[in-house]
Amino acid sequence: MTAESQKYWTGDPSELLRVGEGFRLDELDPESTPGYEGGKSKGAEDLTSGAAELDELQERLFARSRTEVTDASVLLVLQAMDSAGKGGIIRHVVGSVDPQGVELAAFKKPSEEELAHDFLWRIRKRLPEPGFIGVFDRSHYEDVLIARVRGFAPPEEIERRYDAINDFEKKTTDAGTRVVKVMLHISSDEQKSRLMRRLERPDKHWKYNPGDVDERLLWPKYMEAYQIAIERTSTDAAPWHVIPANRKWFARVAVQALLLAALEEINPKWPLATFDVEAEKARLAAS
Repeated sequence: MTAESQKYWTGDPSELLRVGEGFRLDELDPESTPGYEGGKSKGAEDLTSGAAELDELQERLFARSRTEVTDASVLLVLQAMDSAGKGGIIRHVVGSVDPQGVELAAFKKPSEEELAHDFLWRIRKRLPEPGFIGVFDRSHYEDVLIARVRGFAPPEEIERRYDAINDFEKKTTDAGTRVVKVMLHISSDEQKSRLMRRLERPDKHWKYNPGDVDERLLWPKYMEAYQIAIERTSTDAAPWHVIPANRKWFARVAVQALLLAALEEINPKWPLATFDVEAEKARLAAS
Protein backbone atom coordinates (compact mmCIF):
# COMPACT_ATOMS: atom_id res chain seq x y z
CA MET A 1 0.00 0.00 0.00
CA THR A 2 1.11 3.56 -0.54
CA ALA A 3 2.00 5.72 2.47
CA GLU A 4 -0.97 8.02 1.83
CA SER A 5 -3.57 5.34 2.52
CA GLN A 6 -1.82 3.42 5.30
CA LYS A 7 -0.80 6.22 7.66
CA TYR A 8 -2.73 4.81 10.59
CA TRP A 9 -2.11 1.08 10.08
CA THR A 10 0.54 -0.55 12.27
CA GLY A 11 1.33 -3.06 9.55
CA ASP A 12 0.04 -4.65 6.35
CA PRO A 13 -3.77 -4.96 6.68
CA SER A 14 -3.69 -8.09 4.49
CA GLU A 15 -1.65 -9.81 7.19
CA LEU A 16 -3.21 -8.11 10.21
CA LEU A 17 -6.73 -9.19 9.24
CA ARG A 18 -5.86 -12.56 7.76
CA VAL A 19 -7.08 -15.65 9.59
CA GLY A 20 -4.17 -17.49 11.15
CA GLU A 21 -3.64 -20.86 12.74
CA GLY A 22 -5.78 -21.32 15.83
CA PHE A 23 -8.16 -18.51 14.89
CA ARG A 24 -11.29 -18.36 17.01
CA LEU A 25 -14.20 -16.23 15.88
CA ASP A 26 -15.60 -16.07 19.40
CA GLU A 27 -12.36 -14.48 20.62
CA LEU A 28 -12.46 -11.58 18.14
CA ASP A 29 -14.11 -8.47 19.57
CA PRO A 30 -16.53 -7.02 16.95
CA GLU A 31 -15.89 -3.56 18.46
CA SER A 32 -12.14 -3.74 17.88
CA THR A 33 -10.05 -2.11 15.14
CA PRO A 34 -7.06 -4.48 14.91
CA GLY A 35 -3.93 -2.86 13.56
CA TYR A 36 -5.50 0.57 13.10
CA GLU A 37 -4.42 3.45 15.32
CA GLY A 38 -6.69 6.16 13.94
CA GLY A 39 -10.25 6.81 15.04
CA LYS A 40 -13.37 7.51 13.03
CA SER A 41 -12.16 10.88 11.71
CA LYS A 42 -8.82 9.45 10.61
CA GLY A 43 -10.69 6.56 9.04
CA ALA A 44 -12.65 9.06 6.96
CA GLU A 45 -9.35 10.58 5.79
CA ASP A 46 -7.99 7.18 4.82
CA LEU A 47 -11.19 6.25 3.03
CA THR A 48 -11.02 9.42 0.94
CA SER A 49 -7.35 9.10 0.01
CA GLY A 50 -7.73 5.38 -0.57
CA ALA A 51 -10.70 5.97 -2.88
CA ALA A 52 -8.53 7.99 -5.25
CA GLU A 53 -5.87 5.27 -5.28
CA LEU A 54 -8.43 2.53 -5.77
CA ASP A 55 -10.06 4.41 -8.63
CA GLU A 56 -6.79 4.84 -10.49
CA LEU A 57 -5.68 1.23 -10.01
CA GLN A 58 -9.06 -0.06 -11.15
CA GLU A 59 -9.00 2.17 -14.22
CA ARG A 60 -5.51 0.94 -15.09
CA LEU A 61 -6.65 -2.66 -14.77
CA PHE A 62 -9.73 -2.05 -16.90
CA ALA A 63 -7.81 -0.07 -19.55
CA ARG A 64 -5.15 -2.75 -19.79
CA SER A 65 -7.75 -5.44 -20.39
CA ARG A 66 -9.41 -3.42 -23.15
CA THR A 67 -6.20 -3.07 -25.18
CA GLU A 68 -4.02 -6.08 -24.32
CA VAL A 69 -4.40 -9.72 -23.42
CA THR A 70 -4.52 -10.15 -19.64
CA ASP A 71 -6.04 -12.64 -17.22
CA ALA A 72 -5.95 -10.37 -14.17
CA SER A 73 -9.08 -9.56 -12.17
CA VAL A 74 -10.14 -9.22 -8.54
CA LEU A 75 -13.01 -10.95 -6.77
CA LEU A 76 -14.29 -9.57 -3.47
CA VAL A 77 -16.35 -12.15 -1.58
CA LEU A 78 -18.51 -10.58 1.14
CA GLN A 79 -20.05 -12.82 3.79
CA ALA A 80 -21.81 -11.71 6.95
CA MET A 81 -24.88 -11.97 9.08
CA ASP A 82 -27.74 -9.67 8.04
CA SER A 83 -27.18 -5.93 8.62
CA ALA A 84 -23.40 -6.35 9.04
CA GLY A 85 -22.67 -3.71 6.41
CA LYS A 86 -22.19 -5.44 3.06
CA GLY A 87 -24.31 -2.80 1.33
CA GLY A 88 -22.22 -0.02 2.85
CA ILE A 89 -19.03 -1.66 1.63
CA ILE A 90 -20.41 -1.88 -1.89
CA ARG A 91 -21.65 1.73 -1.81
CA HIS A 92 -18.75 3.47 -0.07
CA VAL A 93 -15.76 1.33 -1.12
CA VAL A 94 -16.53 -0.37 -4.42
CA GLY A 95 -18.74 2.58 -5.37
CA SER A 96 -15.72 4.87 -5.50
CA VAL A 97 -14.51 3.35 -8.78
CA ASP A 98 -15.88 3.51 -12.33
CA PRO A 99 -18.93 1.20 -12.37
CA GLN A 100 -18.18 0.03 -15.93
CA GLY A 101 -15.28 -1.95 -14.49
CA VAL A 102 -17.31 -3.64 -11.73
CA GLU A 103 -19.41 -6.80 -11.87
CA LEU A 104 -21.77 -7.28 -8.90
CA ALA A 105 -23.50 -10.56 -8.17
CA ALA A 106 -26.00 -10.85 -5.32
CA PHE A 107 -26.77 -14.51 -4.74
CA LYS A 108 -30.22 -15.27 -3.42
CA LYS A 109 -32.17 -18.48 -2.96
CA PRO A 110 -31.25 -20.85 -5.85
CA SER A 111 -33.73 -21.18 -8.69
CA GLU A 112 -35.03 -24.53 -9.86
CA GLU A 113 -32.56 -24.45 -12.75
CA GLU A 114 -29.67 -23.73 -10.38
CA LEU A 115 -30.75 -26.49 -8.01
CA ALA A 116 -30.58 -28.93 -10.91
CA HIS A 117 -26.81 -28.33 -11.09
CA ASP A 118 -23.90 -28.57 -8.65
CA PHE A 119 -23.89 -25.68 -6.15
CA LEU A 120 -20.90 -24.03 -7.86
CA TRP A 121 -22.55 -23.94 -11.31
CA ARG A 122 -24.17 -20.55 -10.80
CA ILE A 123 -21.05 -19.19 -9.09
CA ARG A 124 -18.72 -20.00 -11.98
CA LYS A 125 -21.00 -18.09 -14.33
CA ARG A 126 -20.53 -14.88 -12.33
CA LEU A 127 -16.76 -14.83 -11.96
CA PRO A 128 -15.35 -11.46 -13.10
CA GLU A 129 -13.96 -11.03 -16.59
CA PRO A 130 -10.29 -10.02 -16.94
CA GLY A 131 -9.89 -6.36 -16.08
CA PHE A 132 -12.87 -6.26 -13.73
CA ILE A 133 -13.47 -6.12 -10.00
CA GLY A 134 -16.12 -8.69 -9.20
CA VAL A 135 -18.17 -8.51 -6.00
CA PHE A 136 -20.13 -11.39 -4.53
CA ASP A 137 -22.80 -10.12 -2.13
CA ARG A 138 -23.09 -13.47 -0.37
CA SER A 139 -21.61 -16.35 -2.29
CA HIS A 140 -20.96 -20.07 -2.56
CA TYR A 141 -20.41 -20.00 1.21
CA GLU A 142 -24.15 -19.86 1.74
CA ASP A 143 -24.07 -23.50 0.65
CA VAL A 144 -22.00 -24.47 3.70
CA LEU A 145 -23.45 -21.90 6.12
CA ILE A 146 -27.23 -21.71 5.87
CA ALA A 147 -27.24 -25.20 4.37
CA ARG A 148 -25.48 -26.50 7.48
CA VAL A 149 -27.54 -24.52 10.00
CA ARG A 150 -30.88 -25.21 8.35
CA GLY A 151 -30.10 -28.76 7.30
CA PHE A 152 -30.66 -28.08 3.60
CA ALA A 153 -27.99 -30.65 2.73
CA PRO A 154 -26.81 -33.82 4.51
CA PRO A 155 -23.57 -33.65 6.55
CA GLU A 156 -21.59 -35.68 4.02
CA GLU A 157 -22.57 -33.25 1.24
CA ILE A 158 -21.51 -30.27 3.35
CA GLU A 159 -18.14 -31.95 3.89
CA ARG A 160 -17.75 -32.50 0.16
CA ARG A 161 -18.48 -28.85 -0.51
CA TYR A 162 -15.60 -27.57 1.61
CA ASP A 163 -13.13 -29.46 -0.58
CA ALA A 164 -14.98 -28.44 -3.74
CA ILE A 165 -14.75 -24.78 -2.69
CA ASN A 166 -11.01 -25.04 -2.07
CA ASP A 167 -10.47 -26.64 -5.47
CA PHE A 168 -12.68 -24.05 -7.20
CA GLU A 169 -10.91 -21.11 -5.58
CA LYS A 170 -7.45 -22.53 -6.35
CA LYS A 171 -8.37 -22.88 -10.02
CA THR A 172 -9.81 -19.36 -9.98
CA THR A 173 -6.62 -17.84 -8.58
CA ASP A 174 -4.47 -19.93 -10.92
CA ALA A 175 -6.44 -18.41 -13.79
CA GLY A 176 -5.42 -14.89 -12.72
CA THR A 177 -8.14 -13.73 -10.31
CA ARG A 178 -7.12 -12.39 -6.89
CA VAL A 179 -9.75 -13.64 -4.45
CA VAL A 180 -10.35 -11.38 -1.43
CA LYS A 181 -12.59 -13.20 1.05
CA VAL A 182 -14.09 -11.09 3.82
CA MET A 183 -16.34 -11.93 6.72
CA LEU A 184 -17.81 -8.85 8.38
CA HIS A 185 -18.10 -9.81 12.04
CA ILE A 186 -20.74 -8.00 14.12
CA SER A 187 -22.13 -8.86 17.52
CA SER A 188 -25.65 -10.09 18.13
CA ASP A 189 -26.42 -6.94 20.13
CA GLU A 190 -25.20 -4.69 17.32
CA GLN A 191 -27.32 -6.54 14.79
CA LYS A 192 -30.35 -6.14 17.04
CA SER A 193 -29.75 -2.37 17.24
CA ARG A 194 -29.34 -2.05 13.48
CA LEU A 195 -32.49 -4.03 12.76
CA MET A 196 -34.42 -1.95 15.27
CA ARG A 197 -33.26 1.26 13.56
CA ARG A 198 -34.60 -0.10 10.28
CA LEU A 199 -37.99 -0.62 11.89
CA GLU A 200 -37.98 2.89 13.33
CA ARG A 201 -37.33 4.55 9.97
CA PRO A 202 -39.96 4.29 7.21
CA ASP A 203 -37.26 4.88 4.59
CA LYS A 204 -35.48 1.73 5.83
CA HIS A 205 -38.47 -0.60 6.06
CA TRP A 206 -37.67 -1.97 2.61
CA LYS A 207 -34.37 -3.29 4.00
CA TYR A 208 -36.07 -5.18 6.84
CA ASN A 209 -36.94 -8.84 6.47
CA PRO A 210 -39.04 -10.52 9.20
CA GLY A 211 -36.99 -13.65 8.55
CA ASP A 212 -33.97 -11.87 10.03
CA VAL A 213 -35.41 -12.40 13.51
CA ASP A 214 -35.80 -16.11 12.83
CA GLU A 215 -32.15 -16.31 11.80
CA ARG A 216 -31.10 -14.39 14.94
CA LEU A 217 -32.52 -17.19 17.04
CA LEU A 218 -29.93 -19.46 15.41
CA TRP A 219 -26.98 -17.13 16.09
CA PRO A 220 -24.82 -19.69 17.97
CA LYS A 221 -25.29 -22.22 15.17
CA TYR A 222 -24.33 -19.65 12.55
CA MET A 223 -21.19 -18.69 14.47
CA GLU A 224 -20.25 -22.36 14.67
CA ALA A 225 -20.89 -22.77 10.93
CA TYR A 226 -18.71 -19.73 10.16
CA GLN A 227 -15.94 -21.05 12.39
CA ILE A 228 -15.90 -24.39 10.60
CA ALA A 229 -16.11 -22.85 7.14
CA ILE A 230 -13.26 -20.45 7.88
CA GLU A 231 -11.09 -23.24 9.26
CA ARG A 232 -11.76 -25.51 6.30
CA THR A 233 -11.46 -22.97 3.50
CA SER A 234 -8.83 -20.41 4.50
CA THR A 235 -6.02 -21.39 2.16
CA ASP A 236 -2.81 -19.89 0.81
CA ALA A 237 -4.57 -19.33 -2.51
CA ALA A 238 -7.66 -17.70 -0.99
CA PRO A 239 -7.27 -16.83 2.70
CA TRP A 240 -10.08 -15.50 4.84
CA HIS A 241 -9.98 -12.03 6.36
CA VAL A 242 -12.33 -11.50 9.30
CA ILE A 243 -13.07 -7.83 9.95
CA PRO A 244 -14.69 -6.59 13.16
CA ALA A 245 -17.68 -4.65 11.84
CA ASN A 246 -19.51 -3.06 14.74
CA ARG A 247 -17.74 0.14 13.68
CA LYS A 248 -18.86 0.65 10.09
CA TRP A 249 -16.10 3.15 9.33
CA PHE A 250 -13.41 0.63 10.25
CA ALA A 251 -14.95 -2.16 8.18
CA ARG A 252 -14.98 0.12 5.13
CA VAL A 253 -11.39 1.27 5.59
CA ALA A 254 -10.26 -2.34 6.12
CA VAL A 255 -11.99 -3.74 3.03
CA GLN A 256 -10.66 -0.85 0.95
CA ALA A 257 -7.15 -1.66 2.18
CA LEU A 258 -7.54 -5.31 1.15
CA LEU A 259 -8.74 -4.33 -2.33
CA LEU A 260 -5.85 -1.89 -2.72
CA ALA A 261 -3.40 -4.62 -1.75
CA ALA A 262 -4.87 -7.01 -4.33
CA LEU A 263 -4.69 -4.41 -7.09
CA GLU A 264 -1.18 -3.34 -6.12
CA GLU A 265 -0.10 -6.97 -6.34
CA ILE A 266 -1.39 -7.03 -9.91
CA ASN A 267 0.28 -3.63 -10.47
CA PRO A 268 -1.54 -2.81 -13.73
CA LYS A 269 0.24 -0.34 -15.99
CA TRP A 270 -1.36 2.16 -18.33
CA PRO A 271 -1.41 0.53 -21.79
CA LEU A 272 0.94 2.01 -24.36
CA ALA A 273 -0.52 3.75 -27.38
CA THR A 274 -0.84 1.54 -30.47
CA PHE A 275 -0.45 4.54 -32.76
CA ASP A 276 2.02 7.39 -33.36
CA VAL A 277 0.96 9.98 -30.78
CA GLU A 278 2.83 12.90 -32.34
CA ALA A 279 1.49 12.11 -35.79
CA GLU A 280 -2.05 12.00 -34.43
CA LYS A 281 -1.55 15.35 -32.70
CA ALA A 282 -0.53 16.85 -36.02
CA ARG A 283 -3.46 15.29 -37.86
CA LEU A 284 -5.91 16.49 -35.20
CA ALA A 285 -4.49 20.02 -35.23
CA ALA A 286 -4.86 20.20 -38.99
CA SER A 287 -8.41 18.87 -39.06
